[in-house]
Amino acid sequence: MALQGREELGEQVEESEDLDDQDASSISPAEEITLPPGPGGDEDPEEALLLPWDRFSTWLHCICVVGFDLELGQAVEVRGQPAHVKLHCSTKKKSLSYICYLSFPDSNSGCLGDTQFCFRFRQGSNRKSSLGCFLETTDRDAPPCLKREQGHYYGYVYFRQVRDKSLKRGYFQKSLVLISKMPYVTFFHSLLKIMAPEYFEKQEPCLEAACNDIDRWPTPHPGRILTLPIMGVVIKVRIPTSYDKPGTSQLVHLWTRPLCRIGWSVSPGLLNYTLPKSLPFYRCFYPVFFHIQMLWELVLLGEALVVMAPSPAESSDTVLALVSCISPLRYCSDFRPYFTIHDSEFKEYTTRTQAPPSVILGVTNPFFAKTLQHWPHIIRIGDMKQAGEMAKQMKVKKLKNLKTLDSKPGVYTAYKPYLNKDEEIIKQLQKGVQQKRPSAAQNAILRRYFLELTQSFIIPLERYVASLMPLQKSISPWKSPPQLRPFIQQDFMKTLEKAGPQLTSRLKGDWIGLYRHFLKSPNFDGWFRNRRREMTQKLEALHLEALCEEDLEQRVQMHSEVETVDLVLKLKDKLSQAEREQLPVRLGTLSKLRAHIEAVILALPEDLQGILHKPSTP
Repeated sequence: MALQGREELGEQVEESEDLDDQDASSISPAEEITLPPGPGGDEDPEEALLLPWDRFSTWLHCICVVGFDLELGQAVEVRGQPAHVKLHCSTKKKSLSYICYLSFPDSNSGCLGDTQFCFRFRQGSNRKSSLGCFLETTDRDAPPCLKREQGHYYGYVYFRQVRDKSLKRGYFQKSLVLISKMPYVTFFHSLLKIMAPEYFEKQEPCLEAACNDIDRWPTPHPGRILTLPIMGVVIKVRIPTSYDKPGTSQLVHLWTRPLCRIGWSVSPGLLNYTLPKSLPFYRCFYPVFFHIQMLWELVLLGEALVVMAPSPAESSDTVLALVSCISPLRYCSDFRPYFTIHDSEFKEYTTRTQAPPSVILGVTNPFFAKTLQHWPHIIRIGDMKQAGEMAKQMKVKKLKNLKTLDSKPGVYTAYKPYLNKDEEIIKQLQKGVQQKRPSAAQNAILRRYFLELTQSFIIPLERYVASLMPLQKSISPWKSPPQLRPFIQQDFMKTLEKAGPQLTSRLKGDWIGLYRHFLKSPNFDGWFRNRRREMTQKLEALHLEALCEEDLEQRVQMHSEVETVDLVLKLKDKLSQAEREQLPVRLGTLSKLRAHIEAVILALPEDLQGILHKPSTP
């Protein structure tokens, strides 16, 4: 089955001819309900305009059920679709093929029982969503690591494999998959824990009910407590904002059980957005925690990195842990939590004719041990040990030693870190193992270490970029907003001598070399583009506020009608830009600007008033 909302997955390949003829009557439109008052319960005026399945589409693109067919292999089981919603996702043969292969573990993984993991795949074309205004609000207020994906989709998988003698193959194998642009990994894994067991027991009817429940949800809005009913359980979620204190960008789940029809409950608590609660951040790094600082450098610099793991769960969790270790800095290169030989980028990422791209891959197929042997940095992990066991000191191994399929776990690289090794964090974590410190405490120690290390690195950059902002007194309402000064690498490097990371970090080493390398990386490019856009918008907002403080009525008296009309048109453009880009202006600024525009128009002759009062054509 594949159920989805209005946004299209991508014009990647030709339409499938046989899927649009499927029975389209089995899923009814979602029923609108009024949420209880309170944070997240009050409906915005814009949300009242949403059509059926629009709410669903702000959270998910589609829901797929992937089964195993003896003749076809993995296949999406299409059973129906909303009668009034065209089935975009299911009509892309290659996209369906990727989802099918990525939704099942490799045959060598031997995953019996229930397994959860996630994957990420490239969108075929960057088609603009009809729900842009709601999604832009989510992106504007969310921290970098929780912003909506622009060119990729996430797939959140709940895979079940159990023995069944009644089947020819001898096993029941099926996956329930949620496809979304939202990187809410923990939330969607938790959601699948509610939906999947019920689906495997009751099949399509409960899945249809879940889709209708999701279409009653408010749109994802950072900073609000959202009430999300799903299959008899009510989840209360707060999506963090970019204004929250660094290190607290986590998704809060508060669970209640009104008339719960599921024999399952969850205690209220705080979950991290990137990792399932059953596999903490610390446990992902445990097999290689002697090298955590070097891995942080590799991720920071956007180096090509591959994780070889025994299962998709360990592969995807480790890749997500690596990506999040540089938080609050956003990882701007590609990453694939679970990558297979069937991915569309397989040839692109495994070719030996050019250097490996800036990407982190998580793989489980032994075939990759040879195919990716030319990659510069390889992490090989075995089965993740219990947190109470002591990890052995492992040296960094040379890539030439990674020749056989039974190579030992470790980090295979010729990379020499810029910074001296931090023995203190290693001793602190080892002491925690000896004293049987809870995994949650170890997790908090490691996360705080990475956060402080990243902040120490990024603060000098933030300080220098802030100095590129023109002074507020240089902003004149009757001139174009001033431009940001350019980023000059040599000038930035000079600031490090007195205001470098040594002010906040105890680590010694070649910080200058690390910065030089970072300034050439995709992570710097993405970070600086975002900061430049934010600062440019701030300048536009300050210019708008300065304009609103002027006495426009008095000014237009000194100008001709032609100049006054030109002023009105420019002010309207300013207002349109402020609303479109949601500029960070003071409260009441836009209302004051509208009043100014209206007053200036009323000072003109009636024939011009009629023309200027007409809405502008897009």
